[in-house]
Amino acid sequence: MYRRDLITAEIEKLAQVLARIMGFKTELKLKEAEDLFNETLNSSFGLNPSILLENDTEGFTNWLKKSNLNAEKLNALTDFLYSELDFENNPITSNLFAQKLNLIYQSLIDDHQVVHLINLGRQKMIQQYL
Repeated sequence: MYRRDLITAEIEKLAQVLARIMGFKTELKLKEAEDLFNETLNSSFGLNPSILLENDTEGFTNWLKKSNLNAEKLNALTDFLYSELDFENNPITSNLFAQKLNLIYQSLIDDHQVVHLINLGRQKMIQQYL
């Protein structure tokens, strides 16, 4: 029970950070949003943001296997990455992020036996752009 409370608190904290990032974007403080996004990837997920911008997925796949994140945290990561997709204004970065998102969704299904209806909808939308 104590572990579940810690996970819930951590997910709530990540949701607050995501809300702050979205707030920065709404205020057109794009540099602050990007800095907070990158800092959160590093500190909360142990993910170097540069891996997300690599053309091949090998580095990200290796990180995903080694990270050993639980399903809740992986799902929070999908929220972070999905919030950065903007296929109209930033198609190259969005395409790279979408590839990594699909890998996380597949890991949630294969490794954690977790399927979220929201994620299924997001996957279908992503597939239209890839």
